[in-house]
Amino acid sequence: MAPLLEVKDLKTYFYTQDGVVRAVDGVSFSVNRGETLGIVGESGSGKSVTSLSIMRLIPSPPGRIVGGEILFDGENLLDLDEDEMRKIRGRRISMIFQDPMTSLNPVLTIGRQMTEPLQLHLNMSASQARKRAIELLSMVGIPSPERRLDDYPHQFSGGMRQRVMIAMAISCNPELLIADEPTTALDVTIQAQILELINRLKNELDTAVIIITHDLGVVAGMADKVQVMYAGRVVEEAPTDELYHNPRMPYTIGLLDSIPRLDEHRGARLTPIRGLPPDLIDLPPICPFSPRCDFVQESCLNVVPPLRRVGPNHRAACLFEVTREQHQQAAAKAAAEGVETIDIAKKVTAAQEPAILRSR
Repeated sequence: MAPLLEVKDLKTYFYTQDGVVRAVDGVSFSVNRGETLGIVGESGSGKSVTSLSIMRLIPSPPGRIVGGEILFDGENLLDLDEDEMRKIRGRRISMIFQDPMTSLNPVLTIGRQMTEPLQLHLNMSASQARKRAIELLSMVGIPSPERRLDDYPHQFSGGMRQRVMIAMAISCNPELLIADEPTTALDVTIQAQILELINRLKNELDTAVIIITHDLGVVAGMADKVQVMYAGRVVEEAPTDELYHNPRMPYTIGLLDSIPRLDEHRGARLTPIRGLPPDLIDLPPICPFSPRCDFVQESCLNVVPPLRRVGPNHRAACLFEVTREQHQQAAAKAAAEGVETIDIAKKVTAAQEPAILRSR
């Protein structure tokens, strides 16, 4: 059976005064009906730009989708005009945006913003749409929904605005739900309720879900498969259980090792990933993670590692066979010596050096 969504070699660039930012640079993945894909990575890795590209909401200028295909139910969304895309957006593909304050219109009531898509996409009457909006607000845990429907966004807290955005996203029972940091600003109890709501929608309506988050715990409990992004590229992808038990990309291993564990002894220190993500302007043709990697070798500075198969349905963008145990030993050695494994600044050409140093 063909996947509901198939993204092929997607490239989204931003053209700025300082240069071209390759925010998404050759990303490919697929999502089947009823399946949940988790996308994880640090800020600036290209997660949100990927989701906005699927929705065709990249601000232009300066952004532009310069290559690739986005096949939804066999139809390339990049070939549709804006009117055709508007019929899909919100009805068949819906998105929970990361920042609810800027996503909600401050001069319209919550009720107006919730009932409009119901009337437009589902042909509901005003009274039917209002009744459905009240049900949705109750589903996401907002008290007194009948009264709050007539309030404005500024009268809601950040967490409650997030819940309103979730209610709007699921209102038309979409075939694909993109959730960009859906539990941001929510307390743990409401977070669990929201994730359960998304899971119920997925199971009852066979909805495909893409969940974008920094919380690897959320991904572990929600996703069927995970892709890890770094510097605008996918650096590892695998079924969820396989990725958590057998990560093969040093960046993925670093992300997992930086999570607090309940079985660690009291006073144990976290193991952070040193350095910062790279500057995506004029990034040289090397492994983008090399300035931060404990396993970096000379060969890492000559090529951008392609995704290669390291197991069944498991691919990683690394030139070497790295296990979690090997990574932990190398990280401990580097921390004990107080120096980096390899001084990258001395290993690159003069032309590459400025870009590498910006990422350190």
